[in-house]
Amino acid sequence: MTSVPKPPQTYRDFITRFPRLGEAWDTLAEAGQEGPLDAKTQRLLKLAVAIGAQKEGPVHASARKALAAGISREEMEQVVALAAGTIGMPSTVAAWSWIRETQ
Repeated sequence: MTSVPKPPQTYRDFITRFPRLGEAWDTLAEAGQEGPLDAKTQRLLKLAVAIGAQKEGPVHASARKALAAGISREEMEQVVALAAGTIGMPSTVAAWSWIRETQ
């Protein structure tokens, strides 16, 4: 898997202003990576959680990171399809549109 893309400028500005929050966030992210799941599965699960929470920003971020990691749009779209029965059609279409917008 390839490296994670650079976060948006607003995030970088926030971390510059509040460095301890950035450090805490990094520690939290690292702790979540501990365990038996491989990197691809972790990335798809993070996308699924963002979709389920209906958080547009995190869906965009997860999709960008997934693309950078070599995960295909088809794989991400399957995650959206799997969520449909749980989150409903309007939320599913919204999540699908957020992934389609991601470069």
